Amino acid sequence: MQSFDLEAEGLRALNSALHAQSATTNQTVWDILNPKGAHAIAVGLDAPIEVNVKGSTGYYCAGMNKQATVHVHGSAGPGVAENMMSGTVVVEGDASQYAGATGNGGTLIIKGNASSRCGISMKGIDIIVHGNIGHMSAFMAQSGNLVVCGDAGDALGDSLYEARLFVRGSVKSLGADCIEKEMRPEHITLLTELLERGGCDAKPEEFKRYGSARQLYHFNIDNAY
Repeated sequence: MQSFDLEAEGLRALNSALHAQSATTNQTVWDILNPKGAHAIAVGLDAPIEVNVKGSTGYYCAGMNKQATVHVHGSAGPGVAENMMSGTVVVEGDASQYAGATGNGGTLIIKGNASSRCGISMKGIDIIVHGNIGHMSAFMAQSGNLVVCGDAGDALGDSLYEARLFVRGSVKSLGADCIEKEMRPEHITLLTELLERGGCDAKPEEFKRYGSARQLYHFNIDNAY
């Protein structure tokens, strides 16, 4: 196990060391000490390594992640796991706004609450939130899955494309073109796997599914001026 004191050695040295890892590395587990809310920790990783951040982080932690598992033992600032491609990011506490934004793949697990715009423009990522999410979450979400074990704020799924949204609690309001949809057997199977992956103590039958009404992205002559 590699132990890195971020306060003593600095962010550039940390990310340079992590970027130097490859598929054949023998330095597979890293503990990051004294993060103290620093920004851009463990961004742009592209190796099957495990990074344990022992505290809370600032913005863009684990952004653009590939292959790696990044575990934040605290809360995360704006844009955690932004544009991640693969791998896993786990936040033990809460996440600030636009968690998982534009994510193309991989899994983001938030064990606390997520703020506004969670999963905005998601493009294939799976986001699993144990708590609540804020307003405008999954705005323009294109594909992937957003699982919320708590409640959702205003304008959920506004201008949604083909992402699937599963919410266990209440939804304050749905955004434009987002509607409640039937939970078919294949969705129960999918949600069961996602809840297990996220370590959630919830039953898939307790959730409602939301998705696109498919009205906004088809041309309608009545909307032409």
